Amino acid sequence: MNSLFRSCLAFSLLISGCQTAVPRLEPDTKASGAATTPDAELRNTRWVLRMLNGQAVAPPTNAEPYLLLRATELNAEGNGSCNRFRGPFELPAAGQLRFGALLSTRMACASPDGNSTESGFMTALTATRTYRVSGDTLRLYGESAAVPAAVLHAVYLR
Repeated sequence: MNSLFRSCLAFSLLISGCQTAVPRLEPDTKASGAATTPDAELRNTRWVLRMLNGQAVAPPTNAEPYLLLRATELNAEGNGSCNRFRGPFELPAAGQLRFGALLSTRMACASPDGNSTESGFMTALTATRTYRVSGDTLRLYGESAAVPAAVLHAVYLR
């Protein structure tokens, strides 16, 4: 009987030691509006192109189209989908952004989609006059445009 009692006690201790942790649910802060994603920095953030003229950008067959505005100088660089580009930019006032002449490599793209994405992206950058950063999203607008010419998402640099 004593060994039965010890076996039951050992079994009870074993089971109590094997309890699974119940995950703690965090409150849905997005639904309540209590917390939001802080705005990404315009400069020194890699901005990946997601939409162009209201259309989703197809997955790249060449390289991921992106824009990077350097923090220490007024130089922009990136990739249009096939070719790398670089050139000056200016921030004349709050919410304003203008690009100077953007020079790019002249490599042949593997797909026609890459060419249209690249030319559309370069056109959007050249026409950019204002921008808005909201959370991890950058929207670029042309002169008096209500709809963004390009929508980009942040990928942070270390």
